[in-house]
Amino acid sequence: MGYIMKLRELVGSRPLIMAGSCVLVFNEEGHLLLQRRTDSLDWGTLGGSLEPGESLEEAAARELYEEAGLRAETYKLITVFSGQDMYYKYPHGDEVYNVTAVYEATGIKGNPVVMDDEGLELRYFDLAQPVPEINPFTEYVLKKAGYIKSN
Repeated sequence: MGYIMKLRELVGSRPLIMAGSCVLVFNEEGHLLLQRRTDSLDWGTLGGSLEPGESLEEAAARELYEEAGLRAETYKLITVFSGQDMYYKYPHGDEVYNVTAVYEATGIKGNPVVMDDEGLELRYFDLAQPVPEINPFTEYVLKKAGYIKSN
């Protein structure tokens, strides 16, 4: 059981400040790897929250492997997001204020494969086209980081 789940046993669904990382993986065509999430059934970035003692980059590497079976040679920090705009309420009611480090992974080793119960499917998307059923949090992060255009 992870750190956040242990905290949830104590505080219920009340808002937590949750630090974590998301990982952007692009293929040779420049398409972004997203996962269809089991909790919301929409498409989101790979990533998750820190475990005690873990760095943001270590969390990015761990989540990349846990969620897609991939390893990367390098992780480039793109930006960090926090604040009111990073509030998220999960479909089951848990509330968080995310502090999220966005990394771009390069030198990818392996082929994407769903490795845990958080994802249903993995697929590359051309960000020049609208991503159907994109997770609102993912859309916000990709727009603010400059990967997709705002309307």
